[in-house]
Amino acid sequence: MTRLHLHLLSDSTGETLENIAKAGIAQFENVEAIRHFWPMVRSELHLDRIMEEIAVHPGLVLFTLANSDLRRKLENRCRALGLPHVAALDTVTDAMSNILGQETRNRPGRKHILDEAYFARIEAIQFTIAHDDGVGHDNWEEADIVLAGVSRASKTPTSIYLANRGYKTANIPLVMESPPPANLYRLKHPMVVGLTISPERLVQVRRNRLLSLNQAPETAYVDIERVQAEVAFGRRLFADHGWPVIDMTRRSIEEAAAAIINLFNERVLKEGGQKGA
Repeated sequence: MTRLHLHLLSDSTGETLENIAKAGIAQFENVEAIRHFWPMVRSELHLDRIMEEIAVHPGLVLFTLANSDLRRKLENRCRALGLPHVAALDTVTDAMSNILGQETRNRPGRKHILDEAYFARIEAIQFTIAHDDGVGHDNWEEADIVLAGVSRASKTPTSIYLANRGYKTANIPLVMESPPPANLYRLKHPMVVGLTISPERLVQVRRNRLLSLNQAPETAYVDIERVQAEVAFGRRLFADHGWPVIDMTRRSIEEAAAAIINLFNERVLKEGGQKGA
């Protein structure tokens, strides 16, 4: 079995790259493809962080980047690392450009295609909305991913983003005085992921939330000692059950979702299955 690290960089959702990668991998036997998914790459700072990860797991870099400066920087960094890199759509768009006599518009993204994958995403979104904030825990086994974390740790927006990528996602708030449903610890199919955040950042997020609701900004909800205890409670729970942890302190929703998808894909590969998202 040959192992190949595939790094998929897109300035949009990355669906096109995922489909191209799947189609390419299907042409080979005895290949274990480890996909590293990097969507919404639209800044040099984001690209710099990604290149650090690529250097740790060198492999084939496939990309669709409309920004010429960002693309040039990626290509230069790949050459410096001696990594093969392919602009996945160049051959097709160049051919169309020659035939049509037009220059490409260089716009990120593409229109949705009404195919099986599209309807799977709709189903995932419906499931995720119906299983937000601990609701419907009796059928969590149907989920692909379950996110756990304290209040305001970005569980819901991350869940919705994952659903848009085709992953049925449930989420559960962790409250020290109220243990999660027991079936959370017995799940077989879903991958449970813990979301954590620094207490200082969490206090700031919660205080802003209270202000937006015109509620008193100084309560136990934003007491730093209380918040520290909550975060420590969550971290102990994640460690006790061996769940992977994503730190949301400095991560955007897109970056967090990409990290979760990478973890999910690695899990599927280990189990010998495939997720058609």
